[in-house]
Amino acid sequence: MSPDLLYALAGVGLCGIGLAGFLLLDHLLRRLLAFNLLGSGVFLVLVGLAQHRGGPDPVPQALVLTGIVVAIAATALAIVLIRRYFHLTGRTSLADAGDGQS
Repeated sequence: MSPDLLYALAGVGLCGIGLAGFLLLDHLLRRLLAFNLLGSGVFLVLVGLAQHRGGPDPVPQALVLTGIVVAIAATALAIVLIRRYFHLTGRTSLADAGDGQS
């Protein structure tokens, strides 16, 4: 098994763990961490499968680098929004649709 395929398979595993955490967890910060894990898995799959004539393809690598920068900015924004939500409601998870709360 080549190292590139091993990276891609590890990325698929990270995607699975991140997706399961995102769907199963209620705490907003844990969901954010699971979503970041899912994104890291996608980046790893892109880098692992981006081989072109025996060498790395620069386009997926540039996309991954750009994605990392965007993910950091989006994570910072999400943390601020989660913190604001906590200060407004006192809750760390989203309200259910059947609560009767507006």
